[in-house]
Amino acid sequence: MDPNRKEQGGAPARSAPTIPAQASHNGRDRSEPTRSAEPPLRPGDHRTHRVENQPPPLADADLLACDPALADAVAREGAQEALPALRQLAAVVAGPEAREHARLANTHSPVLHTHDRYGHRTDEVEFHPSWHWLMRTSVGWGLHGAPWVAEPGTGAHVARAAGFYLMSQLEPGHGCPISMTYAAVPALRRDPQLAGRYEPGLRSTTYEFGLAEPSTKAGLLAGMSMTEKQGGSDVRAGTTTATVTSDGTYRLVGHKWFTSAPMNDLFLTLAQAPGGLTCFVLPRVLPDGTRNAILLQRLKDKLGNRSNASAEIEYAGATGWRLGDEGRGVQTIIEMVSMTRLDCVLGSAALTRAALTEAAHHVAHRSAFGTRLADTPLMQAVLADLALESEAATALAIRLAGAVDREERLLLRLALPAAKYLVCKRTPAVVAEALECLGGNGYVEESGMPRLYREAPLNSIWEGSGNVTALDVLRAVTRDPESVDAVFAEIESASGRDSWFDRGVRELRTELRAREERRARRLAEMLALCLQGSLLLRHAPDEVARAFVASRFLPDGPWRTSGTLPAEAQAAELVARVTP
Repeated sequence: MDPNRKEQGGAPARSAPTIPAQASHNGRDRSEPTRSAEPPLRPGDHRTHRVENQPPPLADADLLACDPALADAVAREGAQEALPALRQLAAVVAGPEAREHARLANTHSPVLHTHDRYGHRTDEVEFHPSWHWLMRTSVGWGLHGAPWVAEPGTGAHVARAAGFYLMSQLEPGHGCPISMTYAAVPALRRDPQLAGRYEPGLRSTTYEFGLAEPSTKAGLLAGMSMTEKQGGSDVRAGTTTATVTSDGTYRLVGHKWFTSAPMNDLFLTLAQAPGGLTCFVLPRVLPDGTRNAILLQRLKDKLGNRSNASAEIEYAGATGWRLGDEGRGVQTIIEMVSMTRLDCVLGSAALTRAALTEAAHHVAHRSAFGTRLADTPLMQAVLADLALESEAATALAIRLAGAVDREERLLLRLALPAAKYLVCKRTPAVVAEALECLGGNGYVEESGMPRLYREAPLNSIWEGSGNVTALDVLRAVTRDPESVDAVFAEIESASGRDSWFDRGVRELRTELRAREERRARRLAEMLALCLQGSLLLRHAPDEVARAFVASRFLPDGPWRTSGTLPAEAQAAELVARVTP
């Protein structure tokens, strides 16, 4: 990440905000709710709209100070030196300007223009300026393809993951093109010529929006276009055809059901070539400067992710370059899918953390029935449970980023789909519970919580919804036994630290022997839960680890409503740890 490259779209370097002593979560006085500065009522005064017992705006909070799980994981996974830059990015994310850009980008959704006034095809998507601010910031901080220039084991992917996590708390929609660009680089490297043509632009920290031939642009973004309406996740059922031409390129004809960020500069896509399903690279502008025959049919009207454009597109004889061998399309694209799955885990962990931050801030300043909400035992139990969910998701997500950084492929093969399944599945329930902490205020758009709630199901669907991901876990267990060994080496690093956890690991081994398709979801849950428990037992404070194990590994099971922690959980301490 390069925080000093403002001219290239990055945020300017600045010091982390100074937090007054009374605002720090270790020393603040929160005995009284926030009150307005209005004068007291006098006899005969008929004012009714006094604003009191409301939290102050959540702006300029120190997002690293109230998220020790993130800072600890970044240091543990080899990116300690990135923490000062991450503090600067966290300050940008928490600022009122950034929060307003996030709101505006979602209020003003992208607009598709298929034709100009004269009837010519234009196939352009118009975005609000706040979208471009978000993109410029993330690209400028190197959260897209920049880490791929670093050597393995240098912490570059961990630092990038932490930055992506922070920016996803601000606005998740723009993370889609950032994530796809990050994921495209290792796939492109299967063809040195194509990598040489596009990779420098994909790694550039300059954001340059607009339709132009890729070699003329200072920075590029990549996308992926896989699913078709008749197949969905079953990409082998796609009917798009690719016919080879005399110059070695292919002509693609077909219809793609979901193409996110259609204004990116190039796309990886799948089509049926003579030798079977094959991966291709399609730029929007061809080397001779003409537009490729990629037509935007419509934009999807989505539940959430409103800032980002997702399109149905048609290839009307579009020109593509083959990436990998004919018939090996899935094998070629799988590495890109793996990297976007990592970002699904990171993005869901970020949504969980953003919702927790809003809830913790609200109850710290709101009173009911004569008591500050944060001091009531039941609210403490609810927030503590959400805090445990957040800490476990964050620790696992950054651990996976460390595995990418160190090229731990065997661990990733099984741990990544399991983590994607569990963390993304839990997010909607966690966000809903956090929203409820704000009561009716949380149901109102101005709170920002409805936007988080609409966003929450997305990552569980993208890159394979629940059943697809769980079946991928089962497939890895069956076909890649070495990946099972790698995951158990990680899990059993915490053996002997807690008897209930050890019991859970034994149950996981029993479940692995069954390998039944109908139980694939249970297997994915147990794998990810054991990974989370192992990480927290080894690295988190004792009150965090013990509460997590006690609430997730006891015989009555973990999937109860939030706020049902065992009596011994130190709820007040857990809440203080995560409150901004």
